[in-house]
Amino acid sequence: MDQLPQSSFARRRASILEALPDQSALLLPTAPERPRSGDTHYPYRPDSDFYYVTGFPEPHAWALLKKVDGATSYTLFVQPKDPAREVWTGVRQGVAGAQENYGADDAFDVGELDQRLKTALEPITNLHFAFGRHPAQESRLSSILSAVRTGRKSGLGPVSITDPGALLAEMRLHKTSDEIDLMRVGARITDEAHRLSMAQVRPGMYEYEIEALLQYTFRRHGAWGWAYPSIVGGGANACVLHYIENNSMFREGDLMLIDAGAEIDGYATDVTRTSPVSGRFSGPQRDLYALVLTVQEQAIEATKPGATIDAIHDEVVRNLSDGMIQLGLLQGSVDSVIETESFRRYYMHRTSHWLGLDVHDVGRYHDPHGPARALEPGMVITIEPGLYIPSDDEQAPDAFRGTGIRIEDDILVTEDGFDNLTASIPKTPEDIEALRLE
Repeated sequence: MDQLPQSSFARRRASILEALPDQSALLLPTAPERPRSGDTHYPYRPDSDFYYVTGFPEPHAWALLKKVDGATSYTLFVQPKDPAREVWTGVRQGVAGAQENYGADDAFDVGELDQRLKTALEPITNLHFAFGRHPAQESRLSSILSAVRTGRKSGLGPVSITDPGALLAEMRLHKTSDEIDLMRVGARITDEAHRLSMAQVRPGMYEYEIEALLQYTFRRHGAWGWAYPSIVGGGANACVLHYIENNSMFREGDLMLIDAGAEIDGYATDVTRTSPVSGRFSGPQRDLYALVLTVQEQAIEATKPGATIDAIHDEVVRNLSDGMIQLGLLQGSVDSVIETESFRRYYMHRTSHWLGLDVHDVGRYHDPHGPARALEPGMVITIEPGLYIPSDDEQAPDAFRGTGIRIEDDILVTEDGFDNLTASIPKTPEDIEALRLE
């Protein structure tokens, strides 16, 4: 199973501790376990910020990074070893494993959190904690802070609480070579999953059969699974942007839109391909597809340091609008279509988002109270234009109705331009149709 080495997490913690002012601490709880029904839980996934800093995969854990009088420390609070429970739920790292395998300077039973944190926070003047994101843990922290501030040593403890998002988001936004290598693994696995799906789909199959093939391929290669619920939409279902029911039958003449990607050690891949269920695009389908593909390739070519996501999106809107006018989907000039936003009838979403530990990853898109943020080397974004013409849209030509097309790739910003991490996944009409002949 591919995963980052512990040295990567150690370097991140060193960078965080270097950035923290003296008498400061960063406190991170991981995500809670979430019940599915009764006493059954969803498969566990750690909080992204917590995992980014620690690499620790178990629930009920907290991390404390602290700098006091120039001295730094990293402490994990974890579930203790419990052979009776581990028979049911799996082996725990315990306190010793947290130190030996995850680099903690100190580790303690999470049951000791309240008392130990009370002592640890006494010399801290600024605490970094994300209030508003961890409701269950916030009440516990509030009680701890109250005890620190009102005990016999009242006046000690944090005088300010800062959201750590700005610090962690900036780090997560700029990928290291280790992270990029891991995302390339996710791209290779996702490549195979999309190829198999486009090659094997047939009229009469159900969307969930392709969904199962995607998940099988992800897991077979050691991925955690999907990075987000896979979208497999046939025909008009492809016009629903976040369609995840995946329970309809593919029909002769349908297009199949798949938006799916593997998650590798927490890192998301996010790829969309649209292909003909019957093996060949019809004339009208090919016309729409050619427009989306041309616009997407132009947007990828525009990705480079100094460009902005807003500028890329604006150019996509202009080029799609021009193409929709030429195909008879919209009327008027390009400028009037943009001014009135009538293009949103068939293209209603943004072109790009950050990609990383979350599929819609953290990071500002605009400078505070200022312009759109310029792209920088190490950032990873998606480029994903599309067109969606509902079956009941009486304004659209009959041949286009019930057609949804989106093409999406994962783009790394490099020093001199871009690197399309998912370029190997077929997307020209000729390459997609050729999959059925292999």
